[in-house]
Amino acid sequence: MTRLAIFDCDGTLVDGQADVLWAMRRAFEKARLTPPAPERVRQLVGLSLPVAIRELAPEAEDGLQRDLVELYKASFRARREEGLLSEPLYDGIAELLHALHGAGWSLAVATGKSDRGLTACLAEHGLTDLFVSLQTADRHPSKPHPAMLEAALFEARAQAGDAVMIGDTSFDMQMARAARVRAVGVAWGYHGADELLASGAELVARDVAHLQEALGAP
Repeated sequence: MTRLAIFDCDGTLVDGQADVLWAMRRAFEKARLTPPAPERVRQLVGLSLPVAIRELAPEAEDGLQRDLVELYKASFRARREEGLLSEPLYDGIAELLHALHGAGWSLAVATGKSDRGLTACLAEHGLTDLFVSLQTADRHPSKPHPAMLEAALFEARAQAGDAVMIGDTSFDMQMARAARVRAVGVAWGYHGADELLASGAELVARDVAHLQEALGAP
């Protein structure tokens, strides 16, 4: 049996909220549009970028929406290249990942980030080698479509019944249910506990110690 823990990235492994909000505001300003409220942006983190942009600028023409996507990517990339990007791990996450790996779990990521963004983030924290599968928005439909989880199960050679999706948004929980894997929410990300439970979470971990206990990890 392969036990597989699949993690979301933003809001679950790392706290990149400040940079996400900055890059979105910058993209809208460069397009000479009124930036969306931070609360609205936070509610959409986890969706693939083009889907989030359509929600944030529904009246914009398709071409302008595509421009916003590229402006966001360019702003985020420039921030990273300038050494201004800050995506710290949440307290206890590195220890949890190493504990799971040491106990024989397979680990994966399913995220709305790009391949480039996820690779850079994991490399910065020295975590790349812990994961057997990395699924991003570059190669799949947006959450809550189950494609990312299905690919992770295939690459890890795991069964849905032996897997758990750990995330901070309702999109993660809906995706887990669609893929028929266990859904566990975390309370330190973008969506509240009530939203996560209403979207299918079997429980919402208060902190990393609670998450470790819920997973039955050593």
